[in-house]
Amino acid sequence: MTVQEIKNRFGIIGSSHALDRALDVAQQVAPTNLSVLITGESGVGKEVFSKIIHQLSTRKHGPFIAVNCGAIPEGTIDSELFGHEKGSFTGATDARKGYFEVADGGTIFLDEVADLPLQTQVRLLRVLETGEFIKVGSSKVQKTDVRIVGATNVNFLDAIQRGKFREDLYYRLNSVPIIIPPLRERPLDIELIFRKFAADFADKYRMPPIKLTEDAKSLIESYSWPGNVRQLRNITEQISILEREREISVETLRKYIPREGFSTAPVLFKQEREGENISDREIIYKFLYDMKKDIVDLKKLMLTIMQNGGQGSTSFNENDAQIIKRLYEDYNEPIDHTDEDIIIHSGNGSKTVKPTVLHHEVEESLSLDDREMELITKALQKHRGKRKSAAKELGISERTLYRKIKEYNIKE
Repeated sequence: MTVQEIKNRFGIIGSSHALDRALDVAQQVAPTNLSVLITGESGVGKEVFSKIIHQLSTRKHGPFIAVNCGAIPEGTIDSELFGHEKGSFTGATDARKGYFEVADGGTIFLDEVADLPLQTQVRLLRVLETGEFIKVGSSKVQKTDVRIVGATNVNFLDAIQRGKFREDLYYRLNSVPIIIPPLRERPLDIELIFRKFAADFADKYRMPPIKLTEDAKSLIESYSWPGNVRQLRNITEQISILEREREISVETLRKYIPREGFSTAPVLFKQEREGENISDREIIYKFLYDMKKDIVDLKKLMLTIMQNGGQGSTSFNENDAQIIKRLYEDYNEPIDHTDEDIIIHSGNGSKTVKPTVLHHEVEESLSLDDREMELITKALQKHRGKRKSAAKELGISERTLYRKIKEYNIKE
């Protein structure tokens, strides 16, 4: 079966390379019994992919059960998944089969699997490794033949570092990863999906389908769609029901799309939570934004120098001089400038600074790698080679510290 045939069968619209790649992986892994981990933002259609895997597998005639792990209270989730015996806890008036017993020979889709309690994660790991489980309140080991497909919109590596998810379970679940791209990375697909939803709601509510003007098409393609396909479907349904005019202008469309979705800042896969370490991607974004601002400031300063024509001395205020100095320190690259003295004006009078002084300070500064290596070395020396204590003081994980020691070849 080709990727296009899969799209036609399961009603998937889009032609982006990332989407086709995800469908191709799903098709290849479906005939096997390997566990699969589907990752992607909320609303991208992770459950649809789990159904594709089930329907294209040898288990297609067996049960398919979808479980939202985040919606089940922690106190009852073990009973829901593995079942319980009569009298095993208050309210257990009868014995009950769990999903793993009911789905024997089929597939279980564990949505938001990262929300499972640690105790339940231990039970799930045993099922993955041996196919065995024990009901709540029982001592009898039971066998099950279930294919597990997990899904999450959480960064697993962060969850592992914070002790919220077992590392061994992650690698056992992640036998084959499938990454579904967000809607904002498929701008050419957005208008096609909108038309499909509009046609569906026209049939459902027995009314003419809505269509977008050219300006409105440009608007939905530029919107970030934080809720992805689910949000697009919801908005299309609202417009189909509430608007009398069937041609939707950009002004009408704006009433249904939240303005905050038009932020020019990159949308992160996972927002930073209080108390968590900042991700590498966020650090890179911040660096790029700061660099852009500094370049704009530098252009203004260079324009001032050019307008003066290189005659006499160029006067800068104290903030201007700090900008030049920061540019040197941040990027450690020589910037062409005149040999004129920089006159700094402040409340205490004026003072003259030679450009060579700033350059000299830069030459003495260490690179980021050197500074990082120096801090790690000092921390290890302070704690007499105890990596756990050194990592804690540096604010990084012990695993990251070990990697840095190997990277910089630091002698302990």
